[in-house]
Amino acid sequence: MARTPERWDVEDQAFWDSTGKSIANRNLWVSIPNLLCGFSVWLYWGMIVKMMQRLHFSNPDLFDFTFRNNGQSYEENAYRALLFTLPAVAGLSGATLRIPNSFMIAICGGRNVKFMTTILLIIPALLTGLALQNPDTPFSVYILLAALSGVGGGAFASSMSNISFFFPKRMQGLSLGLNAGLGNAGVSVMQFLLPWVITFGMFGAVGGDPQEFLQDGETKQLWIQNATLVWVPIMTLLAILAWLFMNNLPQHDCGSTPFAIGKYLWLQAIGFLGSAVGVVLLVFVPLPVNELVRIFLVLLAAVITTMLGMRFMTPQTIQEPLNKQFAIFKNKHNWVMTWLYVMTFGSFIGYANAFPKLIDDVFVTPTNGLITSKYIWIGAAVGALIRPIGGWLSDKLGGARVTQWDTWIMVVSTILAGYLVALAGQSETPEKYFIPFLITFIVLFATTGIGNGSTFRMIPIIFSKEQAGPVLGWTSAIAAYGAYLIPKIFATQIEAGTPEYALYGFAVYYASCLAVNWWFYARKNAEIKC
Repeated sequence: MARTPERWDVEDQAFWDSTGKSIANRNLWVSIPNLLCGFSVWLYWGMIVKMMQRLHFSNPDLFDFTFRNNGQSYEENAYRALLFTLPAVAGLSGATLRIPNSFMIAICGGRNVKFMTTILLIIPALLTGLALQNPDTPFSVYILLAALSGVGGGAFASSMSNISFFFPKRMQGLSLGLNAGLGNAGVSVMQFLLPWVITFGMFGAVGGDPQEFLQDGETKQLWIQNATLVWVPIMTLLAILAWLFMNNLPQHDCGSTPFAIGKYLWLQAIGFLGSAVGVVLLVFVPLPVNELVRIFLVLLAAVITTMLGMRFMTPQTIQEPLNKQFAIFKNKHNWVMTWLYVMTFGSFIGYANAFPKLIDDVFVTPTNGLITSKYIWIGAAVGALIRPIGGWLSDKLGGARVTQWDTWIMVVSTILAGYLVALAGQSETPEKYFIPFLITFIVLFATTGIGNGSTFRMIPIIFSKEQAGPVLGWTSAIAAYGAYLIPKIFATQIEAGTPEYALYGFAVYYASCLAVNWWFYARKNAEIKC
């Protein structure tokens, strides 16, 4: 187990060269694969529901959910909309768990948090694999498991906050970009890996029986449970590496390891309380309002419940350091940067969560034979891997300038993507619009990645060292609700037959971000030049 350094001052060049650099780099390179797996487990629901839908439409007896439908099977569009519930629940839970994770590092210590997060992720991965072995598993079980997998989403906030303490300001664009970018790559790694691992019984008899269905007159087999079981041995190894090679830092008052782990579990429990309120309102409680309004009310309820829990349900030993970090809420730039980061990371994570099933819903028909699994990983891979370039460009040119130009491209590409979806919806051969749409969406993913890097680079410039970590965590927490909002908004519009309206609405929001970024940071006489 790596010990806690007695001193930590990375802005001191002599200390950085002699001690800090090697420790910081070691923590970064252990953090990245842990975060990568966190993203994979959090967002594999987009792939799982795609597989469920494929199996069900090929064999209606497989995954024939009747959840809250009076025991009756769903008709096609309603079934498509129902399945979007699972990635949305995972997104809602992961984003809500980011709120306590935003403040965990200073309270619990970086090594303790990374180790426990990876341990907790093994639980839903294992249980989901067991549930998927039985196609008759009730839909409500998957809702619970999707909520538990939100631990992987919460991990981003604590991971980014942790890494921000290890590197000097001049290197945070690149270091945070590497942690986030390669961590985000877990989405594309997962999307690339899963279509292969489900094709054979990689765990033998322990992995369970395959699901059989007919395709082109032939009986095919898929081991859909492998989509989650494959992560269990990987994360077991990564938990051991986190325990052995990562460090707590001396400025973080985490106390003994058992005490720190107890604080960690208590804060996670508060996050799960907020998640539970949101999920219950989303899935079980009808509200007499427009569906889009209801989607945002659920988000608001989850956030408020979690914040009240952290304010009134934490013991004094946690409350004191929390109160110091809560000072960020009095700073208007915390709210401005939250608005901007929702545009970049919120879009990336939301599109990554919805994209696998969205392209099937829009472009695949029973007769065109389009195989989308060859392409689904590309957009998320581009968005994740280009993120460090956004940080590097911002180090050179300024984060606000990079964000401004990047947002212009986001607006244009989103409108074009919506137009292509509209054309596909009106065509008897929607597959002919698939490649233009795919290219447009890859550009959109690239802009979310560059914007992720540029906006995150702005935060350490705008805020003091003490506030930068909590702000990084808080903005990433609220932005992560994109993983909930975008699938739910697409589900609403797909059921209505107008998925392009969702994209046009996102473009309007991006246009508002253009004005906000220009006014506060990019114009000639801006309040803060960054």
